[in-house]
Amino acid sequence: MAVQPIENTQLDRFSRQIRLQTIVRLRWLAVAGQSATLLLVELVLKFPLPLVPCILLVAALAAANLVLTARFPSTHRLEPRSATLLLAFDLLQLTALLYITGGLSNPFSPLISVPVIIAFASQPLRYSQVLLGVALVCSAIIAFSPYPVPWYPGEPLPIQPIMQVGMWCSIIAMMLFTAFYAYRVSNEANQLANALAATELVLEREKHLSQLDGLAAAAAHELGTPLATISVVAKEMERELGKDERFGEDVSLLRSQSERCRDILKRLTSLSADGEEHMRRLPLSSLMEEVIAPHREFGIKINLVDINGRDGEPVGSRNAGILYGLGNLIENAVDYASKSVIITVEHNAQQVRITIEDDGEGYAPDILVRIGDPYVTKRQNMARAGGLGLGLFIAKTLLERSGATLTFENRSDTTGARVKVVWPRSIMDDIRAK
Repeated sequence: MAVQPIENTQLDRFSRQIRLQTIVRLRWLAVAGQSATLLLVELVLKFPLPLVPCILLVAALAAANLVLTARFPSTHRLEPRSATLLLAFDLLQLTALLYITGGLSNPFSPLISVPVIIAFASQPLRYSQVLLGVALVCSAIIAFSPYPVPWYPGEPLPIQPIMQVGMWCSIIAMMLFTAFYAYRVSNEANQLANALAATELVLEREKHLSQLDGLAAAAAHELGTPLATISVVAKEMERELGKDERFGEDVSLLRSQSERCRDILKRLTSLSADGEEHMRRLPLSSLMEEVIAPHREFGIKINLVDINGRDGEPVGSRNAGILYGLGNLIENAVDYASKSVIITVEHNAQQVRITIEDDGEGYAPDILVRIGDPYVTKRQNMARAGGLGLGLFIAKTLLERSGATLTFENRSDTTGARVKVVWPRSIMDDIRAK
């Protein structure tokens, strides 16, 4: 039941490909904002402004947008390298605009961090780091701008050097903090989305396996008619050729084998009809034996302790999520156990509790608080097992979907780990196949 992490796979790489239409819309927003600011400064505030160079820079951004819109469809997704180049162009355009309008004295200078934030939120780390380096260089360049910030004519706006340094430090601090924050949030969201996608794939696989008995019954039903025809024809041929030395024996064999096939299909059909309810409705004891059976042959003793016995045990529908989730927890316990695993089953009128304990080294303290997160892959003893990671996340997710509450802890009486899975009795009795 081990599930490999799917980060760094094609799904993960595709999730890091930003749509071109997103870049285009952000650019048009930048063009509109820059144009409105220039018009406000020039026409309303009447501040002296190098208008022609500013208009050319804004026009360059708009022209680049038009070229991209004409050349590529709106659904086109950018490779990380292409997206980084486009964001670098935006960064350089904004740097040039700030440079000729006062540099760090310009109140809009913090906007230089916007392309970096977009990169860290949407692109792989190595490309984002390159853009961050370019942004740091650009922020240093605008710090040495010889151009004054637009202000009232004849009224100089002196900016002390210490204020310039403070502004530069604040921009760098904001850039680094927001970049780190955007990357962590985006990375965690992608990991969770990929892990949930894997969960759905596992659940579909388990549901497919549980439906094979229905497919077998359907196949038996469909094959019944042609086999009946073959049997009738075989009987007619036996009547006509039964005493023929050349064909009599072959015809008898054909008839006997067709009858055998009909008997097999009849048993399959009757098994589905008679045992469908038995297969669909699963008592708790049968559920536990089904999830434990695949893990008994690995040299670890599995002890099942049924405190209440089978009297009054809950009976619910076969649920692929519960079967997979419990099976994965038992598999992890077997992987990390030294000699034995103890599984305790309790049920009463209020709840159903399953406790899985192993005699391994238990959970490391820093891992214990993170169990259930995607890609947590460390435990104190890694010599015998592949780790706790996506498989445990999937198991926890599927069991919680069924209404269970999970608790992970270390055993206090001895070494080893303990997992408690608890359902309200009403949910376990009325559980539906999912």
